[in-house]
Amino acid sequence: MGMFRYFLAFAITLVMMFLIMPRFIAYLKKKDINQVTSEYALEEFKQKEKTPIMGGLMFVVVPSVVALLVNPNSLIDPKFLFVLLSYLLYCSVGFIDDSLVIRSHKNDGLSPKTRLLMEFGYTFILFMLFRDVIPQGVYIPFFGVNIGMHWITFFAFMTLEYMAEANAVNFTDGMDGLCAGVSFIALAAFAVLTYVKGESNILLFLVCILAGLLGYLKFNFHPAKIFMGDSGSLALGALFASLGVIMNLHVALFIIGGVFVAEMFCVVVQQLSVRLFHKRVFSYTPIHYAFVIKGHSEKRVVLSFYAVEAILALIGLYVGLH
Repeated sequence: MGMFRYFLAFAITLVMMFLIMPRFIAYLKKKDINQVTSEYALEEFKQKEKTPIMGGLMFVVVPSVVALLVNPNSLIDPKFLFVLLSYLLYCSVGFIDDSLVIRSHKNDGLSPKTRLLMEFGYTFILFMLFRDVIPQGVYIPFFGVNIGMHWITFFAFMTLEYMAEANAVNFTDGMDGLCAGVSFIALAAFAVLTYVKGESNILLFLVCILAGLLGYLKFNFHPAKIFMGDSGSLALGALFASLGVIMNLHVALFIIGGVFVAEMFCVVVQQLSVRLFHKRVFSYTPIHYAFVIKGHSEKRVVLSFYAVEAILALIGLYVGLH
């Protein structure tokens, strides 16, 4: 596939995002489709309650449409379809969750049990549809060893990876530009790995998503005019998981998604500590809020997370290439 097609796909997606986002934001404001903050949110973040939500739909729908229009032959590539369906299916879980939050005007949405059941169901569908093309094992970089698994064991591993990634990205979505910016950096690393592995159809799709995230960031960076909502964060999490699965880059995924992993780890540790010992380990979780409590500005925290993610992405890229 010629380089021109990648540049064309990137340019079309970016221009469409710049054109559509202002109108989409205006529509959401008109329909009063706004962020609903939790009663436990920090005071400085409660003022964002009137910010439109569900912006993630745009960097899911627009890149998907552009990728298919620019490269319709990708529809016969099962690996591409696996990544695309992962992105769309998990976006639908987030869309339902966002819709319930908007209708109820409460920050509840889907119950944790229902959400996990939906995520499990979608992952099962993905596994059964693409079982023949998914590498059912874990490649260990530098040693050249691939640990094979029985399909049941691998399905359990894949399900855990999808759920963990989706919810880890969701935890990271809490500050203006944080989740989208970190995701952009992580996805750029995966784009390089996809290029090296010769997965041209997936690469073009990632190029479109990178343009979509860049276009979205123009309106999401501080002060944010729109938030992605679970529609975007769950979709991005599933996207990363699908890339790790279909290209057998599980170890690289863990490192490249290090910011997401750290966010989730801190939340889990905090919850376990509170429930078991009635004590907090961190001043606040997700952990990015803890830095605000310590006196750092939101923008400074976000830029610091970008820097950390850039380092992790480079390390993960190096690991993925070996």
